[in-house]
Amino acid sequence: MISVNAIGVEFSGETLFKDVSFVVNENDKIALMGKNGAGKSTMMKIIAGVTKPTKGSISAPKDAVIAYLPQHLLTEDNCTVFEEAAKAFRSIFEMRDEIDKLNKELETRTDYESDAYMDIINRVSELGEKYYSIEESNFDKEIERALIGLGFKREDFTRQTKEFSGGWRMRIELAKILLQKPDLVLLDEPTNHIDIESVIWLEDFLKNKAKGVVVISHDKTFIDNITNRTIEVTMGRIYDYKANYSHYLTLREERRIHQLKAYNEQQKFIADNMAFIERFKGTYSKTNQVNSRERMLEKLEIIEIDEVDNSALNLRFPPCQRSGDYPVIAKDLSKSYGEKVVFKSANLSIARGEKVCFVGRNGEGKSTMIKAIMGEIDFEGECTLGHNAKVGYFAQNQAALLDPSLSVFETVDQIAKGDVRTQIKNILGGFMFSGDAIDKKVQNLSGGEKTRLAMVKLLLEPVNVLILDEPTNHLDLKSKDVLKQALLNFDGTLILVSHDRDFLLGLSQKVFEFKNQRVIEHFESVDEFLERNKIDNLKQVELIG
Repeated sequence: MISVNAIGVEFSGETLFKDVSFVVNENDKIALMGKNGAGKSTMMKIIAGVTKPTKGSISAPKDAVIAYLPQHLLTEDNCTVFEEAAKAFRSIFEMRDEIDKLNKELETRTDYESDAYMDIINRVSELGEKYYSIEESNFDKEIERALIGLGFKREDFTRQTKEFSGGWRMRIELAKILLQKPDLVLLDEPTNHIDIESVIWLEDFLKNKAKGVVVISHDKTFIDNITNRTIEVTMGRIYDYKANYSHYLTLREERRIHQLKAYNEQQKFIADNMAFIERFKGTYSKTNQVNSRERMLEKLEIIEIDEVDNSALNLRFPPCQRSGDYPVIAKDLSKSYGEKVVFKSANLSIARGEKVCFVGRNGEGKSTMIKAIMGEIDFEGECTLGHNAKVGYFAQNQAALLDPSLSVFETVDQIAKGDVRTQIKNILGGFMFSGDAIDKKVQNLSGGEKTRLAMVKLLLEPVNVLILDEPTNHLDLKSKDVLKQALLNFDGTLILVSHDRDFLLGLSQKVFEFKNQRVIEHFESVDEFLERNKIDNLKQVELIG
């Protein structure tokens, strides 16, 4: 049991939290929710012991293991993937080595009655009790199972970690955390860099094998599937619900209705008393009553209504000239990097107005196919864009193409046309840019902010073919809803790569599966594809042929 005891956090005189307390029990699976900037990541860092609160404390049992996965991290570069993952058991191996060392020392010592000898005996006894209480395991097998579950292949085990991208390094760190079998797992946006199959494996692990879990995520399906409790961080305090995310939304709305009712009643009460005070101020016979009501109003704690953004932002792509019947066609397309074959003899044709999704484990060629369509790489075979195809393309590196000298507002203002110019501030707000943030220079933005700005820019350009490669990684729930609604309204052709199942729901009529160097066409939505294959966990994924 881990307790958060009356913590408070202040930054430059601003209060982020005040007097926040709650307990994380052994099998709690908690979603930490709240708008961006509410303090979710700060709260998680405090529980992890990475950051200290201004006031209050965290208490946990002496031997409790708390494992924390931040949004951004780097593993060391001087070892293989398997060696890095094996560090999860470093404390166990160190314990075993110390026991061996002390036992050898006892064999050579003859000062049996000395305090030093007894200290060694006590230390061996203490370590032995801990070491032999650990369930006997085949560590190599556990490491292999975790790495494969998170998308690695056996041939990756001996590769140096420096050969992998940041997203894959994050998976190595996640494997280390899961292998430690901690009492509490803290995960900050764990699904941002893993594919659907690995997300499903992670869900299964967290639900069925992990103890306590606290997770921050913008993936609705993921948090609904794993959590049984939701803690909302808002306006410096928390609300604790024994419910998963979807149920929490209903309960939060009910809470806000009651809050609004109490607020309105209080405002009427204040207005009535203020009217009395104004009317009888200076009236001798009412002096005591006036003074009494003034003191009462001074002490009155004003009811605050929680911040809920109900602004509806219905964003539509600007009109664009109609494309030909088949804006994207690939015939006998093959791509290799040296001896590594990504896919071979791939064929696909995407009709005007079709919304399709590319699925498959990372490294199977989804992004490579997109680069081939965009003409960014060499390949064998044919890949052509059809007549009048005007492509809007979004990938993570699109942020690098922004003009660093412009402000956020200027970047969007340059391309906005017609009536949409009156909505620029609302549109930017929908993608988490508000207040002074719209005046920040692009060169001063974080990587995530630049990615969101690149997405806004794309949404305002007239295109008839949209290609989006992992567009939701840096978006909160509201931004994802804005983007999804725009895509649902989009009457052009859409090619989408995403691991976010909730986001994909209803967006694709056809699936291209990338697997074993092949591209397989399925005439069904992603949900139907997953259901048909009965993908509950990675074992079932591996059985699909």
